[in-house]
Amino acid sequence: MHLFRLTTCLALSLAFAAWAPTAEAANKPVDAPQRAASAPDDETKAPIAADERLQPRQRETTGSVQVGGQRIDYRAVAGLMVIDDSKDEPSATMSYVAYFKRASGATGASATPRPVTFLYNGGPGSATLWLHLGAFGPQRVLTANGQRGPSAPYKWVDNEFSLLDVSDLVFIDAPGTALGRIVAVDKDKEKEREKLKEKEKEFFGVDQDARAFAQFIHKFLTQHQLWNAPKYLFGESYGTTRSAVLAARLQREENIDLNGVILLSQILNFNFSVDEAQFNPGIDLPYALALPTYAATAWYHRRLPAFPKDSAALEPLLAEVRRFALGDYLQALQAGSQLDADKRRQVIDTLARYTGLKPAYLDKADLRINGGMFTQNLLEDQGQVVGRFDTRYTGPALDRLSKEADYDAQSAAIGPAYVAAYNHYLRTTLKFGQDMVYKPGIDIWRHWDWHHQPPGVEMPLSQTVNVMPDLAAAMKVNPRLKVQMHAGYFDLATTFFAAEFELDQLPLPAALRSNIEIQHYPAGHMMYDDPASLRTLHDEVAKFIRATDNLPR
Repeated sequence: MHLFRLTTCLALSLAFAAWAPTAEAANKPVDAPQRAASAPDDETKAPIAADERLQPRQRETTGSVQVGGQRIDYRAVAGLMVIDDSKDEPSATMSYVAYFKRASGATGASATPRPVTFLYNGGPGSATLWLHLGAFGPQRVLTANGQRGPSAPYKWVDNEFSLLDVSDLVFIDAPGTALGRIVAVDKDKEKEREKLKEKEKEFFGVDQDARAFAQFIHKFLTQHQLWNAPKYLFGESYGTTRSAVLAARLQREENIDLNGVILLSQILNFNFSVDEAQFNPGIDLPYALALPTYAATAWYHRRLPAFPKDSAALEPLLAEVRRFALGDYLQALQAGSQLDADKRRQVIDTLARYTGLKPAYLDKADLRINGGMFTQNLLEDQGQVVGRFDTRYTGPALDRLSKEADYDAQSAAIGPAYVAAYNHYLRTTLKFGQDMVYKPGIDIWRHWDWHHQPPGVEMPLSQTVNVMPDLAAAMKVNPRLKVQMHAGYFDLATTFFAAEFELDQLPLPAALRSNIEIQHYPAGHMMYDDPASLRTLHDEVAKFIRATDNLPR
């Protein structure tokens, strides 16, 4: 199943949650088109564009949250930023929510420069509700951690793991998602629809998307006087792809150096995705790089008799599987039709031992199991499928005769809670977007422009996207740039071994390899779904920011 085919599965419901907000609110009535709040009094008040859909908006509220036993007072700014197309014409709005820690006893932002972290989810075509209400915002929606929880009313709590203790936070939604829209203007509505298709091409693509985010960051730093603040990018999933391109672009086009890039559930080289590897014969690495995730999943669901489900046994198992994956297994795949029959039987037996799949099935599949095949077949005797974003989750198979799983059990389990939570939080606590439709995701992967122009190349390349050169270029141009990668053992959408392999293969001098650190979690793509992993994630990211923000302690 394609990496992005399930974007809309993460937005399965617009059910409304019936909670009462816990954050205090001192609201300013500015939920209307307006200038940026930081603009000087004598600045022009002319609208950015004549069309009302292309007007900036914002609303400010205040609140507080306890993080690590410390009360943090903050102001929240929810808004729309107007973004130009490549012809410098206002053509889109990007929605965002920013949180600024308030100095003790002060009514405004602290005068001390604080780090600012720009966070976004991926897709492409996903809004940033997941990182916002799942990981680091001041409020967190509760899910059942590995299984489907009850339906609405959903529960939410003050987020003791918010990153507001170390950084101001800006959650950015991709163009066309959340409350943002791409806009074409014409009196003739039919012509307007045709123009809109052309406008969308200005934003729906690897490089176009990075240009929009770079423009957003430039404008945000200016409006909020943050040019001298320590700066971080935090991307999840396709957001890690975006971060690599964006980091290089910010350096090249904007003269913006970053203190750090934080990658969660990373994918930089799409040749390594196991989703549809069968359509790229001769490229066998995806199967080998997915094997440790298959083993971790089979171990979790007690399908490996030789490896008891003991937390201390997992990492030794994965170390063993890593060696086999890039050793005998990859050699067998690369041998193709020349593979010796005895060697083939040995490899099949070892694969069965590590994956929990039947030897006859592995033989029929010619040793090559893509992600959808694994999620469909691991628990086929129970009529169950395992999740893709988090293989701890299970659900009934829609079609027991299907070759691949027909849906993602994790997305089905947690998507409605997140979507209901965000719709409620946005309107009741942030007091924003009352008259607007919120889009948690848009189905654009089929229309996405996958051409990418890496640094040093004169034109976009017609090849599977690989942004490893972008991240390497950013690290070489700024040798002080630090990178932190977080990966879940039970993530089959962006497998942890593929992420490790990507970082090992970055074209970097040896002296810069110490600028990269890697963290693993016994959870899935959204490891923050697991409270213990979220605690570790917060602590590791906070430690990373404190070590790189260059601020006095």
